[in-house]
Amino acid sequence: MRFARFVHAGGVSFGVVEGEAGAGVAGLTVAEIDRTPFEPVTFTNKRWALADVHLLAPIFSSKVIGIGRNYADHAAELGNAVPKEPLMFLKPSSSVIGPNDTIRLPVQSQQVEHEAELAIVIGGTGPVSRIDRKDAEKVIFGYTCANDVTARDLQKNDVQFTRAKGFDSFCPVGPWIETRLDVSDLEVRCEVGRPGDEVREVRQLGRTKDMIFDVPSLVSYVSHVMSLLPGDLILTGTPAGVSTITDGDLVSVRIEGIGELTNPVAAR
Repeated sequence: MRFARFVHAGGVSFGVVEGEAGAGVAGLTVAEIDRTPFEPVTFTNKRWALADVHLLAPIFSSKVIGIGRNYADHAAELGNAVPKEPLMFLKPSSSVIGPNDTIRLPVQSQQVEHEAELAIVIGGTGPVSRIDRKDAEKVIFGYTCANDVTARDLQKNDVQFTRAKGFDSFCPVGPWIETRLDVSDLEVRCEVGRPGDEVREVRQLGRTKDMIFDVPSLVSYVSHVMSLLPGDLILTGTPAGVSTITDGDLVSVRIEGIGELTNPVAAR
């Protein structure tokens, strides 16, 4: 199932996106549910055309855990060694925005870059910790697209990631959560262009099979450090091709089997 969070005339709701996978927005509808996606699904019998609602980030997160250098080609392009264990960092929940929301370029940075990533959405009903790798699937609710926007010059200056990855709007997520997906070998793509472009430039093109640490390993590793709550996000790393985004750009993260997350870029 595909779960979305959206604004409509009556307020904000969660819903199930209906229609053929890969169909354009015009071919999709969203059916409202009366609770969060983590509870038994009950429909309210209200439906909207997806084109008539505004999609938000699909979930509330108490925290966003990033994983650095999880693709060897990306580590190499930045001149870094492949880590011997997952390299973890945190992005604040205030950095999360949804589809079509604007990435704001901070005045402190001259080199803000895109990072297309598969994001894991944690499920369950309460905190979970110390999960064995073989049990990781039990606490994964689903997957979505994410853009781990990074001020690369600040990252280099600070030697750690908090400021560079923590600005408001630096974590676009969406368009929805896909709960039924084999993520062992999916295409991860990032395209950058300008409004009106018929074709955008492909900046990143990788596959999840090339992750150094796979999804179950990451969930287990993180859970042995901190408790995970329903809605928490784990960003799984980015393939090679990260590059600067500028005022007026449109950035799209597309993950096979999920969909496309597009955000405009503007100077703050």
